This record gives sequence, C-alpha cells and structure tokens, in this order.
Amino acid sequence: MRNTLIIKLLAAILISSILSGCGVLAVGGVVAGASVMADRRSPAVQAIDKGIELEAGNALAKRYGDDAHINVTSFNQKVLLTGEVKDADVKSQAGAFVKAMKNARSVFNELAIGPNSSFTARANDSYLESKIKTQMIFTDKLPSNSMAIVAEGSSVYLMGILTQNEAAIAKKVTSNIDGVKDVYVYFDIISDAEKTRLEKQGKADQAQPNSMPKQ
Repeated sequence: MRNTLIIKLLAAILISSILSGCGVLAVGGVVAGASVMADRRSPAVQAIDKGIELEAGNALAKRYGDDAHINVTSFNQKVLLTGEVKDADVKSQAGAFVKAMKNARSVFNELAIGPNSSFTARANDSYLESKIKTQMIFTDKLPSNSMAIVAEGSSVYLMGILTQNEAAIAKKVTSNIDGVKDVYVYFDIISDAEKTRLEKQGKADQAQPNSMPKQ
C-alpha cells in the first residue's frame, strides 16, 4: 500500500512538472502548441496571483499552525481557499483575512471543518489533479494552461478564463475522470470575440466579470 502511494505521488510530481513547462508538448502524435497552452492572464496578473498565494499562505500558516491546513489558490485575482480547519471561527477568520487583501477581488471559502488531511489524502489529491491536467491538455480546443485545478478528496475546483463552450468542456472532462465526485467551477466567462483578442495579444484584461460558482 505504501509503495503504491509513493508511486502515485512521484507520478503526480512528474506529470505536474511536465505540464507546467512552456513550449510545445508532443506525445503519441498529439501536439499542444503555444497558442493552446498560453495563459490568458497578463504577466502582471500572474505575478499578483503568485503574490496572493505566497502572502496569504504564509500568513495563515503562521497564524493557525497545526489548527489548520489551508491551501490558497489565486487565479485572475479570484482566491480559492481549500483544506481543513478546526472550527467555524477559524474558517471565517481565514476568509476575512484573504478578503481584506488589496489585490483579492473575490474569495471562495471552501475550507472544511475537521481534522487536517493525512499525507495519503494529500498525495491522492495531487495524483487526481495530475490525471485531470493530463486529460485537459490532450482535449482539443481547451486552454489547459489558462486554468487552475484543485482537488480535495473527491471534489474538484476549477478556475480560469474561458468561453462558455470551453467551460462546459472543462467541466465535462473533469466529471468523467475516475475518482471525481463533485465539480465546482469559478470561471471568468469571456466571449468568443474576447477570446480572439486575448489570443492575438497574449494577455487578459485585469478586470474580468465575476461568475458565481456552479456545481
């Protein structure tokens, strides 16, 4: 059992490192070019997202220590909180802290109340994320590198800048992955015209319309 877990974890790390790389990926005759892989966020927004994740993640870990296991994911300045906290007060406080950050335009607090997840559970989450990313990258007309994928147990959370059609494809692909029970989406939906503009300019507007999460 332990050997299987280690293999899964190593596979997840390897796949994630491959999928996060730039350039052209060619496997088995399937090629994903730079236009498909391009991040629709501007470089400035990408930097802001990374800063939110680092600042919030470090602050929350320092504040709550072993009383919480909080993952912070930011995409286009929309922030998702996942993981576990010991009680409702910690959940509320963590959400309020991130919401008060000047660069966070919206916060989705999906923290679960309960004991911190085990190493096995986190390894399985990483493996599930990697399976989804792999399927996404080989799905035609889906901008896999303009999305964030977060798995917590059997639930998966998707963030990104997509057209309505792309969003539907992404949700369907994720739902069909073995081990996925629930899919929640927090996409910024753009028009086909906006998609064309972004593909030409290679960047996204910093102010995208908010979309409410749907199950």
